[in-house]
Amino acid sequence: MQPSEGLFTRQLPGDRYREQTDPVLQLEAINVSFDGFKALTDLSLNIGVGELRCIIGPNGAGKTTLMDVITGKTRPKSGKAIYDQSIDLTTLEPAAIARQGIGRKFQKPTVFEALTVWENLEIAMKADRSVWASLRATLSGEQRDRIDEMLLLLRLGSERDRRAGLLSHGQKQFLEIGMLLVQDPHLLLLDEPAAGMTDAETEYTAELFRTLAGKHSLMVVEHDMGFVETIADHVTVLHQGRVLAEGSLREVQANEQVIDVYLGR
Repeated sequence: MQPSEGLFTRQLPGDRYREQTDPVLQLEAINVSFDGFKALTDLSLNIGVGELRCIIGPNGAGKTTLMDVITGKTRPKSGKAIYDQSIDLTTLEPAAIARQGIGRKFQKPTVFEALTVWENLEIAMKADRSVWASLRATLSGEQRDRIDEMLLLLRLGSERDRRAGLLSHGQKQFLEIGMLLVQDPHLLLLDEPAAGMTDAETEYTAELFRTLAGKHSLMVVEHDMGFVETIADHVTVLHQGRVLAEGSLREVQANEQVIDVYLGR
């Protein structure tokens, strides 16, 4: 069973939310160093409410460190990360940040492989409990409906009773995205979400992200420029821990500094 044609909006990347002025996330002069190596240097950027932002850049540009700062895994030496206009994420522990409505998906899917697809979503919905306490707790009718909707959205309806470890790589990617979505986050951080997917799965992921934008804000770290072109409202290019360029994909691709970095001129 698949979502109907009308489920997805058909707006072009960059056409949504241009008039949105209130950022969900403001990074202000973030500096991070590891044993003298400057991973991020005076990095500042804003993510708008409902925006779909792509972060690109060569290996070592600081993309992972940026996500680590936002989720509390790494403390910056200086700077602020203001979420929802008033919350400085640099003062919070990772669990507290997650409770504020920020979800992160790493490049390699992380699911409970011995449990079924349904059980994975059930546990994620009750993230404030232990795994076994979650499985013992009874879902409300509304929660069960929410999981059913998620299975439909992610094209996993026929896999609901299958152990997650038996899913394909792409299906595991979708399941982990679903495990974040059932928690209804305001901001989603997604690290190369289409990595290892088939062409059809990648195309569907792009459609999925386009329909999620608006209700959620998304920050997507990605190397696949074809995928970026299909989804991005706005692109930020990082290089050596700094923001090198920002704008539409077409604008940053025409930027001479960006060309020099990617072509090594």
